[in-house]
This record gives sequence, C-alpha cells and structure tokens, in this order.
Amino acid sequence: MCCEPASQLESRSLRYGLGFWLLSFVVLMPGDASAGECRVSLSQPQVDYGVIRRAELLDEQSGRPQFSLGKRTLQLNIACPDLSPMAMRFTGAPLGTGFRFGRQGYFTLSVQQAQVDGQPVELLASRRSDDPATGHLLPGMALFASVGGSPIQGRRFTALVNLETFVPAIGLAVSGETLFEGRGSFEWVPGT
Repeated sequence: MCCEPASQLESRSLRYGLGFWLLSFVVLMPGDASAGECRVSLSQPQVDYGVIRRAELLDEQSGRPQFSLGKRTLQLNIACPDLSPMAMRFTGAPLGTGFRFGRQGYFTLSVQQAQVDGQPVELLASRRSDDPATGHLLPGMALFASVGGSPIQGRRFTALVNLETFVPAIGLAVSGETLFEGRGSFEWVPGT
C-alpha cells in the first residue's frame, strides 16, 4: 500500500427549504491524522457556507449554468520526524476536474504558497512530472514539492489550499430541504 489516509474532508449540507439553503463543507480531522511516519493536518475542521437563499444566488449570478458558493482557504501541513519526500494527493469521488458535491455539484482544490522547511517550492504533478503543476489537485493526481524540477525532501510542508464549491443552476429547483455532501481525504504520498 503506497499511501495512508491523512485527513478526511467532508462537505455537508446544502439544504433547500422555504427558499433557504444551509451549506457547510466539513474537513474531518481527528486531531492530526497519521500517515506512515508523517502527520497531515488542516487548519480548519469545517467550512460553513451558512444559510443560502436561492433568490440571492439567482440575483448575484443570474444566467449562469452553475453557481459558485465562493472560495475558502485552508492551511495544509505535513510534518515528518525525518527527511521525507513531500508529496500529497486528495482522494474523493471524482467529478470532471473536481470532486463530487451532492448529486450534481462539485468542489475544486488548488494549492498555493507551498514551502518545505520554510523555503518556497514549486509543485510538480505526478501525471507528467516534467511539467509544473497549476496547483490544482485533480482526481487521481499527486503533487510533489520540487526545486529546479527535482523532487526534494524535508521535514515540514506547508501550503494554502483554496476550496471552491459549485452547484448547478438546475440543482436550485427543489421543492424541499436538500442536503449536499462531498467527502475525501488528503494523503501524504511516501516514496515519490
């Protein structure tokens, strides 16, 4: 087995009822979750979009095929007791270039301002290791820290993870309260 689940991400609750939505995106972190010898943690266990009124989204983003519920930023940390490759991936139910959120919605994850042991690094994608990654965590892809195109090792990886959630316009047409959920986990990938 190459990887251990490190931190689970669960998005919850898009509820429609009397024109109201409650949307929260939950990052499940039982403290710091262990993955092999390295520990992965996220700064915020829950991202709550609060109550969202259908009419407000229609007013703000009228005519679009999907609605953005906004971006949220989390701090991702990987701490290892010894020098280790600094690579990670996100696993969850895939939907296009993102991850499933409810029946028709999805969320995307992008990584920025990555550092290993306090020094800026670039991120390379595991699919095509010669190309710099855009920072987007795509389904089935790992990102690894590099300097000058070569993977590096370190003890501490930090980065900002931007989460953006989308709901299709057709998903707004409901007669009762509706719950949207999405799940997944960040994983440290050893031996990259």
